Parts: sequence; C-alpha cells; structure tokens
Amino acid sequence: MALVAGIDSSTQSCKVVVRDAATGALVRTGRAAHPDGTEVHPDRWWDALQAAVADAGGLDDVDAVSVGGQQHGMVALGEAGQVLRPALLWNDTRSAAAAADLTRERGAEAWADDVGLVPVASFTVSKLRWLRDHEPDVAAKVAAVCLPHDWLTWRLAGGGPGGSVGLDALVTDRGDASGTGYFSAATGEYRRDLLEAGLGHDAILPRVLGPAESGGAAGVDLVRSGALLGPGSGDNAAAALGVGARPGDVVVSIGTSGVVSGISDVAANDPSGVVAGFADATGRFLPLVCTLNAARVLDATARLLGVDHDGLARLALQAPAGADGLVLVPYLEGERTPNLPDATGSLHGLTLTSTTPAHLARAAFEGLFCGLAAGIDALVEQGVDVRRVVLVGGAAASPATHAIAPAVLGCPVVVPPPSEYVADGAARQAAWVLGGGAEPPQWQLQGEQTVTADATPQVRERYAVAADKVVDRL
Repeated sequence: MALVAGIDSSTQSCKVVVRDAATGALVRTGRAAHPDGTEVHPDRWWDALQAAVADAGGLDDVDAVSVGGQQHGMVALGEAGQVLRPALLWNDTRSAAAAADLTRERGAEAWADDVGLVPVASFTVSKLRWLRDHEPDVAAKVAAVCLPHDWLTWRLAGGGPGGSVGLDALVTDRGDASGTGYFSAATGEYRRDLLEAGLGHDAILPRVLGPAESGGAAGVDLVRSGALLGPGSGDNAAAALGVGARPGDVVVSIGTSGVVSGISDVAANDPSGVVAGFADATGRFLPLVCTLNAARVLDATARLLGVDHDGLARLALQAPAGADGLVLVPYLEGERTPNLPDATGSLHGLTLTSTTPAHLARAAFEGLFCGLAAGIDALVEQGVDVRRVVLVGGAAASPATHAIAPAVLGCPVVVPPPSEYVADGAARQAAWVLGGGAEPPQWQLQGEQTVTADATPQVRERYAVAADKVVDRL
C-alpha cells in the first residue's frame, strides 16, 4: 500500500494527514500549534511541522508529500537563503496604505486586466511595497520572495542556509502564485514589472509547477529519502481539491478567514477588487471572495457570553430567525471584503426584546453568513455557475450553522464530514504526483449531508442596511 502525506500549514496550526494513495483512506494524523500574531518568523512553521510530523508517527513510510499553506504571506530571503525578517501574514493590515498606493498608481482596471485582482492589504505585492517603504535596508537585501507553502516545500527539499539546494530550487503552483499580485492566472506567467512595483527591484521567484508535477525529492531526515515532493498549493485551492470540488461548486470555508470560492473554467476579472481571480490546484480557476472575520466572530461572541461553542449554538437556536431585528456587522479585525481595514464591529437594532444572550448569539451566526452570502453574489456576477454550496471549516458541523446557513444563503448546503480538507487536498495532490494521469485520484467522501431551511431574505436586507452605515462612518 503506497502512502502519501498532506500538510496544512495554516495561520493557527500545522496539520499532517497520512492517507492511502489509492483510496484516500486515513491512516494517521498529527498537529501542532503556531504562534499567535500577524507577523511570524518562518522558523516557527518549521518547528511546528516537525512537531506535527512526530505527532503523526513520522513520515518514514510515505512515497510523496505536498504542502498546503496560508496564502499571501511574505517570506523574504537573502542571497544565502536566510530569512531576512519575520513573515507578514495575510491578515496583517499594516500594508493597507501600500495597497492603496499600488492601486492608485496603475488603476484598478489595469490590475484586474493584468493579474485578475486589485491590491488589498492581504496580497504579497502590497506587503512588499510596505517593506520597501518602511524597511528599505531589508528590502534592498531581498534576493528571493516566496510564500509559506513554497518555503516549507523548499525546506523539505533541503533548502535553507547551508542546505543541499539553493534558491533556484524554490517551487510553487498556479493556485498559490495567483494570490501574490504579480502572477497572472489567465496567462500562467509572472509579471515581474509588478513585483518591482512592490519590492523596488527584481528577485528570484519560485518556479511554477504543473498540477501533478513533482518538485523533486525530499532532502531532509523528516521525510523518507526519495519521497516525491508535490508542488503544493495555497490553502483555498488545496481545500477545494480536498472536497473534490468541480465546476458548479461553490466552497464556503469558515476558518480564521471566511472564504467563498468557485471552480470555474474562466478566469475572473473584477476591477472592483471584490472577487480575486485566483487559480485552482487542477489547472482551472478559483475566483474567490475572502473576509477577514469568520470563525473568530463566533469565538469572540462565545467568550463574551461565557459559553463554549456548543453553548453558543444552543443559544442561537433559541432566538427567532432575524434575531428580532438585531444585526451584528462583525468587522472585528477590520475587513478585507469589503476593503475596510480600519472598520470595527457594530451592533444595530438593539431593543429591550433583543438584549438577550440568545439574540446576540443568533446575530453572530447571521452576520457571519450574510458576509459570505454577499461573496456568493459577487461570484455569480463574475459568471460563476452555482449549483451547490459546500460548507467546510470548524463551524460547519454546528447545529446552528445547519439551521442558519441555508436560510441566509438561500439554497441547500452540502456539509462534508469533518476533516482537515487543506491537508487532505495536499495529500490528494501528492497521490496525483505519485500516480500521474490527467486528473487527480477519485477519492470518495463518505458521510456528507445536505441541510436545508426556509430562506430569510429579510435578514440579508437588514444586514445590508447596517453594513452601509458602517461604510458611511468611515
């Protein structure tokens, strides 16, 4: 039995899954925490990866490995392969002004035409401009730029100061490269002029591999000698691969960020910047809308009410749909979509009736899904075919989610069984690299369910009014 490993190096933790390459059957898992913060030294990811591998019982018996990682994070490397400064993560909003400068200099339509997206604080090109403007001495030393998953794949190959491979061994895939701001998913090529617009000079960039192309063999003791390295991908593309998403599917992920993405055969081009024209991990496209505020909205509300997540769900189901007019606009960490990095969260419609823990819990769930529903609308405007919504993430299994998500989204929602879908997608890609072929292996998900509810358009209408008020105040 050939085994493959998938790694998910996310914002909060590192997860490892080992699966049967032929069937996808889960063999074992491991995990380790990442440090908090929006600025993290990549060495901490490597430490967590080693701990997660040990927790999974090692990778001495696997034949291929792929890494899925948080998108956009800026890893700046010097000539010797050393990390020059801690990585700025996707949710570090200090680069908001840099994104605005880049957009103003070229125009939103030019960015959308050239690379399928308009700069926001999250994208790598914006973080490079911030580095150029605020730490010019560091920026001048940058010899190579890569993303979190690129860096980890390179480390697995033997990269790093004094390692067995150099900067020319850096590899990536279309899915993750398309979130940098200097790679076009439509053409499959880097735009080095846009890299220079951010960093101020050219630099080595990872070679973009095909969906099933190997990045070489593992070159560290952490993995079996000779095990193939897959190209890996960004977390959103890996998750779509993990759930087996196909054209017509919209994947809604509730993690640290809220993500709405659709598999498409056509590249997106949205000069408003709401829809990012990413690529997927199979050779297609992954138009995507991302919000900064997702699972942490529920975390914060549960903490405020002094309950755990099960308690929050029970409370939410005690309040009526619409929470008697109470609306939470959950911009607790600023917001990326809409692009409001300086926004804060707000409650609207408070009355004597709605000032109860149950009403606030319901408003938290409804506010979360209203933001995601707007993302689906934006994908439809870009021509994405929506036949079903696939809901993943830690909150997907909540009974409150099952009741509220289809009501707010206005359509049936498919909930796959709980799993680490980013790591699963990376493992499926590793099996694809190992076995070859035009399409990834057809692993079957067992135990998915479809949940339905009466649509509640009035909830979205009230949310839209409240969200407009937030914009008017900024």
